[in-house]
Amino acid sequence: MRLIRDFEPDGQSKILFRRALLVTLAGNILLAGIKIAAATASGSTAIYADAINSVSDVLYSLLLIVGLVISQRPPDISHPQGHSRFEPFAALVVTFSMAAAGIEALRMSIERAMQGGAAIPLDASLLALVLSMLIKTGMYMLVYRISRLTESPGLGAAAKDNLSDVITSLAAFFGILGSYYLHPLFDPLAGLLVALWIFKAVYSTAKENLGYLTGAGADENLRSALLESIRDVPGLDQVHHIITEYVGPRLVVEMHINVDGNITLNEAHDICDQVTAKLEALPQVDRAYVHVEPLGYS
Repeated sequence: MRLIRDFEPDGQSKILFRRALLVTLAGNILLAGIKIAAATASGSTAIYADAINSVSDVLYSLLLIVGLVISQRPPDISHPQGHSRFEPFAALVVTFSMAAAGIEALRMSIERAMQGGAAIPLDASLLALVLSMLIKTGMYMLVYRISRLTESPGLGAAAKDNLSDVITSLAAFFGILGSYYLHPLFDPLAGLLVALWIFKAVYSTAKENLGYLTGAGADENLRSALLESIRDVPGLDQVHHIITEYVGPRLVVEMHINVDGNITLNEAHDICDQVTAKLEALPQVDRAYVHVEPLGYS
């Protein structure tokens, strides 16, 4: 029985993590400065909401770095199963930062709407939003690709937030145009839409990472994939029991299998090892524990 797991991120994964974290932190600092300057110069509620969102992005970037660095530590006596739970915890902290930004954006939008709004001049603030959308699109594509390669929920949350920022900047862009050409209330209305989009991203990210932290099981599609991965193991008759549980972002799988009760112990042990190896080869699985029983037992 393994008390300490042998999984540890390889060198390539660590390089990808560092690249994603550096891009996330540097990009968010740059965009927060650009949007604060644009909001101050234009007086736009929509840009103000977007700027507050970017400031929260800088804070979560720092928290994310701490969480991901801790999550990659090897197992030790204090955490014999590894430190992987720190990653979804960091991602959950990201959602609190996003929620705070959404609340502030909502507050300011309602306040400006009650004041009647204002026509925002078409100046450099629009260029700031276009630049923001281009930078955030690039950040989203890079961080999302790395999150898929490393199976990282923390980076996945960061990628979703980058995509959310593209949408919020787009809403602010059209809000400014609407306030200038149609009605002053279009600007605070855009700020309100920015806030609602932030809350939507908060809900989906929090739901996913709470599952990782509270020991949620695999969904039906993943359970089917687990069973399919071992279907061709010679000597395996059937699987009569399977339990899955997230320990951090990856699964622990407990499986009971039936084999011919007349084979030797060595043969049964070899079947068990093959099933275990195939399960642990899946990127979603951290560890697999397989129990062998003869046919007719359950």
